[in-house]
Amino acid sequence: MALHFPEAELADRRRRTIEAMQKRGLDGLLMFRQESMYYLTGYDTFGYVFFQCLYLGADGRLMLLTRAPDLRQAQHTSDIGDVRVWIDAPNADPAGELREYLRRFDLAGKTLGVEWEAYGLTARNGMRLQAAMDGFADLVDASDLVTRLRLIKSPAELTYVREAARLADLALDEAHRLAAPGADEGEILAAMQSIIIRNGGDDSANEFIIGSGNDALLCRYKTGRRKLSPQDQLTLEFAGVYRHYHAALMRTIPIGTPPARQVEMHEVAVDALEACKEALRPGNTAGAVFDAHAKVLDQAGYQAHRMNACGYSLGTTFAPNWMDWPMFYHGNPEILQPGMVYFIHLIIFDSDRGLAMTNGQTCLVTEGACEVLSKRSTDLVCR
Repeated sequence: MALHFPEAELADRRRRTIEAMQKRGLDGLLMFRQESMYYLTGYDTFGYVFFQCLYLGADGRLMLLTRAPDLRQAQHTSDIGDVRVWIDAPNADPAGELREYLRRFDLAGKTLGVEWEAYGLTARNGMRLQAAMDGFADLVDASDLVTRLRLIKSPAELTYVREAARLADLALDEAHRLAAPGADEGEILAAMQSIIIRNGGDDSANEFIIGSGNDALLCRYKTGRRKLSPQDQLTLEFAGVYRHYHAALMRTIPIGTPPARQVEMHEVAVDALEACKEALRPGNTAGAVFDAHAKVLDQAGYQAHRMNACGYSLGTTFAPNWMDWPMFYHGNPEILQPGMVYFIHLIIFDSDRGLAMTNGQTCLVTEGACEVLSKRSTDLVCR
């Protein structure tokens, strides 16, 4: 097996999951989030784009229902001993097959948790699952059960997170090396991704965000490439990835001499980033981190140009995005604890002037001040 964690650690994660299930009165858990499957068993695939379910019983029983292409994938990458295959056909009914397997496990009339909030469970398949289980078992939303356990990283996980952060630094170095008047966005993007892969990293769970000119005011990926002008701006949001663990960075790189307004935006963004890092302490809430960000930006006159969130948890995530739960927004009551990993992003988009400025770092919550995982400065780098 190609496991990235000791079997004893995976077994302990399942033990803690069962304890959490028992506290909620669940007899079993139906998992559709690939992150949960990877976390609990090591199972590594993108086969969740089809109907796929990992069952964990309160008695410790483990069973995966998947398609034939993922049989060997599960055998090779996980410690799942019971893998069952549903067969593609015009009348295929994997939800019904799942019910019948659960019936053999004596789960009729029992209470089962379901990860309804999962990219691996489309609305259509969700309705099929609901229909298949109607009258058979009581289904309870348990979308957050494993996600909450995944929040606090083990020492083994943090080793991967730190490696991801090292790879992100290398990618930033490539961006700074190549960004210049006349540089092609495609060449910059290719170099950033290449150095991560060549150093043992993995593909990220979503596309790297790259945009220059007016597109520097976007914080989503879009198709199309351009060459940098003598006076320009380049916004990058990207992640180093190792064993599916992500460590993100964000920067806006001015091309040419930046206007005074953009220099000021950088200073305010860094001040807000530092305020967020100061608030990233155990016992504080996720909402308090956002409030620290908003206070600095609003006092500097940038309320109209900021976002309504300033970061989120990071860990092992799968496509379509690397954002994990929870997020930094006003009023979020989630308590910060040591071992949590968060990406803090400061985004200022002045659409009136067509100016962008961003900065962001991935940080580890410790017993005291947070630990910044990137070794690169937040200073303004102009090319």
